[in-house]
Amino acid sequence: MIPAKSTSTRNRLLAAVASLAVAGAIGFGAVTAGTAPVLADAVKVDAPQVPSFADVVEHVSPAVVSVRVKAKVQPASDDGQDFSMGPDGFDNLPDNHPLKRFFKDFRFGDRDGHRRLDRRDHRNDKPRPVAQGSGFFISEDGYVVTNNHVVEEGSAFTVVTNDGKELDAKLIGADPRTDLAVLKVDGKGQKFTYVDFADDSKVRVGDWVVAVGNPFGLGGTVTAGIVSARGRDIGAGPYDDFIQIDAAVNRGNSGGPAFNLSGQVVGINTAIFSPSGGSVGIAFAIPASTAKLVVQDLMKDGTVARGWLGVEIQPVTDDIAESLGLSSAKGALVSSAQADSPAKKAGIVPGDVITQVDGKDVASTKELARLIGAYTPGKSIDVTVWRNGKSETVKVDLGTLPKSDKQASNDDQQSTAPTKPDSLADLGLTVTKSEDGKGLVVTDVDPDSDAADRGIQAGDVITAVNSQEVAGAGDITKAMAEAAKAGRKSVLVQITRDDANRFVALPVAKG
Repeated sequence: MIPAKSTSTRNRLLAAVASLAVAGAIGFGAVTAGTAPVLADAVKVDAPQVPSFADVVEHVSPAVVSVRVKAKVQPASDDGQDFSMGPDGFDNLPDNHPLKRFFKDFRFGDRDGHRRLDRRDHRNDKPRPVAQGSGFFISEDGYVVTNNHVVEEGSAFTVVTNDGKELDAKLIGADPRTDLAVLKVDGKGQKFTYVDFADDSKVRVGDWVVAVGNPFGLGGTVTAGIVSARGRDIGAGPYDDFIQIDAAVNRGNSGGPAFNLSGQVVGINTAIFSPSGGSVGIAFAIPASTAKLVVQDLMKDGTVARGWLGVEIQPVTDDIAESLGLSSAKGALVSSAQADSPAKKAGIVPGDVITQVDGKDVASTKELARLIGAYTPGKSIDVTVWRNGKSETVKVDLGTLPKSDKQASNDDQQSTAPTKPDSLADLGLTVTKSEDGKGLVVTDVDPDSDAADRGIQAGDVITAVNSQEVAGAGDITKAMAEAAKAGRKSVLVQITRDDANRFVALPVAKG
């Protein structure tokens, strides 16, 4: 007789086996029937989509070209010289000099696809490849914009369109000061797709940009990024006002456009900062507003005529601003007005601070250069200066900027032979009257003085203090007393060194 408990356990086991058998039969039947097993859905994320640049690229790419440059290579002299760094002699600078690093990376040598010229490699004085860069059409009849440094060594130019056609081009004009050049393609009646310049005053830091060009000779290559900064001064020239972008720009991109999302050119890629030689996300573009004006002049005349004021200037520091009673360190301090210059004829004198040009504020020396350079020669403008504690406006008829900037000169040779030294102990200076009676010659400088800290040296000639000419040490003492009485903490001292003027702010002596 089977116990009740054992019978119950056996019944449960039989039921379980029966269930497995049924499940197996169902599973087997499903497989044999050819029905696929049920699978989970593939992953799909519902997220905001990043805007595509494809439409912009599709429309602008036919307007972007590659520029190939050739030059005649002269027979070598076996002097072993390396001309890869160009005519400016940057090879002579120390290896750690910032200008050498900058120009080696961006201006000469292998930058932008420039090949090193071996002067011993010549065959019948034929044109040889020396450079390649980028450019873009700005008119349907074949005008192309590129960089001056791409074409400057060239004697023959070829424009390669995005569909691979090679077209001969001639150089219409170039402007080294802004690094811009214009080529003209003879399309034999062909109409080219071209692009227009944007209003870059509306470009904001953070806006998208698309760079199209010819990096490393690869042809139509597109990169994208944002505007990283505006108004960059990289020391390339007097009109520096670059747009900084982080789109990948490499050698060969020079002269190529940076577009906004409307397909307009906001800047022309001209330089990169690159310790390695490749893109590190810091590139500089010439603003469209600058390029548009320069390109118009180049297309019309083949050159750019700029207004010329004729002054040597220096920045206004906080100390200088305080010594002159200016509310802020803005403007450009005139250290000298060149002989026969428009400024000289208009009565602008050393010590004046130029604060406005035709009502436009002058924030810095660079700003003054840009404002004056934007005017045509012969233009009559109003120049506002800060003089003797108040603003005055003078009318100036601008001249034409010389090809090489004139330097102020002084035909009167000043002797620094001391006669009877006077001590200005509070300033840390010992001075004596100059031989011609114009100013005071510094004969000694206390190395621990403010004068030494600000760069005054023995041999400097102090010609004025706070725009008042000085003939003796008493004149300096008097000027400092007047400044202290007026509540100023420093005085503006005008000195002459090597026939050049400069200004130094010195603290008022404490008595």
